[in-house]
Amino acid sequence: MNIRICIVFIILLCCGALVFAGCKKAEVKPATGLQVVTTLFPLYDFARTIGGDKAQVTMLLPPGVEPHTFEPKPEDMIRISRAGLFIYTSKYMEPWAEKIITGIDSKTVRVVNAGERVSYRAGAGKDKHDHGSEEGRGHDQKGMDPHFWLDFTNAALMIDTILDGFIAADPANSTLYRKNAEVLKSRLTALDERYRKSLSTCATRKLLHGGHYTFGYLAGRYDLEYHALSGVSSDSEPSAERMAALVREIRSSGTKYLFAEELLSPRLTETLAQEAGVGVLMLHGAHNLSRDDQSKNTTFFDLMERNLEQLQKGLQCQER
Repeated sequence: MNIRICIVFIILLCCGALVFAGCKKAEVKPATGLQVVTTLFPLYDFARTIGGDKAQVTMLLPPGVEPHTFEPKPEDMIRISRAGLFIYTSKYMEPWAEKIITGIDSKTVRVVNAGERVSYRAGAGKDKHDHGSEEGRGHDQKGMDPHFWLDFTNAALMIDTILDGFIAADPANSTLYRKNAEVLKSRLTALDERYRKSLSTCATRKLLHGGHYTFGYLAGRYDLEYHALSGVSSDSEPSAERMAALVREIRSSGTKYLFAEELLSPRLTETLAQEAGVGVLMLHGAHNLSRDDQSKNTTFFDLMERNLEQLQKGLQCQER
C-alpha cells in the first residue's frame, strides 16, 4: 500500500513539474507579428482591427486614465522603442510624443501621426460661439481642438493614415490590412448616416455640456450649436461668470438635460444641472476606456452608438 502511495506521489510530482515547465515556457514565449503601440483608444481600436491576427496592438494609456494630463513613464518609452510601429494622435493632443520620437531609431520603429490628414477646428473661444475661456494647462497649444476623431470623416482619414503605417511596416500582409481598413470605413459611413438621420429631427439643436470642450467636431458635423463650460483641456477651470452664463443658457434654451463626459467627474455638471432644474446625461469622448468597458471588449463603435442614444434623448429627437 505504501509503495503504491509513493508511486502515485512521484507521478503527481512529475506532472506538476511538467505543468510548471509549460507555464514558464508560455511566460517567456516571444511576441509574434507586428508590434504596435498606440496612445489613445480610437487609435488602438482602429489599429487592432486593421492588424487582425498579424499584429499585436497595445495602448499606452492605462484604463480609466484621463489623457489630457498623461505623461509617459520610462517603461512606456521602452515599450515604444521596442515596437515596430508607434501611432500617436497629434502634437495638439500629445505634445510629449514629438519629444519622444526625436529619440526613436527610425530604422526600427516607424512613427505614425494619425492626425496628419484631418481637418482641424478652432479650439475653445476661437469659433463663432462663446465656449468659455481656456484657463489651465492645455494641449491646445496653437488654438486647435484635438478631438478630431469625433467627426467620422476625420476618423476615416485616420484609418487611411494608420493603414499606410501598417503597410510600410509589414508589406507582406498589406492585402489583409487593406481589407480590414475598408470594413472599418464602411462601418463609419453607416454610423455617420445614422447620426445624420437621427439628429435631423431634434426639438433643440443646442448641445450644452458642463465640462471641457470635447464635442465640437461632433456638433459641427451635425449642425448642432455647442456650448461647453470650459476649454479644451480637462483641467481648465471655468470662471464663476462662465458657470452663471451656462445656467442662463440652459434655462433660456428650454432643454431638459445638461451633458457630462464619461471618465471625468460629473460633480460640477450635476451642480449646474440642479441649479438650472435639468437632468444630466453622459457622453463619451472616446479618449480612453473604463476598466469595465475594457473588460467587455468595448469598441469605438459601441461608444458612438451609446452617444447617439444619449443625444437623441437629450436633444429630444423624434424617431424616423
